[in-house]
Amino acid sequence: MPTDRKVDYIELPAGDFDAVQAFYEQAFGWSFTDYGAEYRAFTDGRIDGGFYRTAQHSSTTNGAALIVLFASDLEATLATVKAAGGSIVREIFAFPGGRRFHFADPNGNELAVWSDR
Repeated sequence: MPTDRKVDYIELPAGDFDAVQAFYEQAFGWSFTDYGAEYRAFTDGRIDGGFYRTAQHSSTTNGAALIVLFASDLEATLATVKAAGGSIVREIFAFPGGRRFHFADPNGNELAVWSDR
């Protein structure tokens, strides 16, 4: 059962479902369910979401919210993101409480990964 008044689902834009699916499977181990030509859902094992078909992308430069993932080993995750075909938008930097980097997936959606180490 969903937790009351907590983030429960995330949706992102994608023009090429196969490309974003391959990227997130390789980089983060997400699982996917295909719902046809207009929608593909994912789960990371903790939160569910989906990709809807559009030519647009989500980026902080466009005023979009930033989705931030956690990784215990930031450098290894950055290498995995690059190897999976992601591009680094902002290299690792420190902030109060930890460090993070920003990346763009194959659709150009900007996300971030942080670590407390």
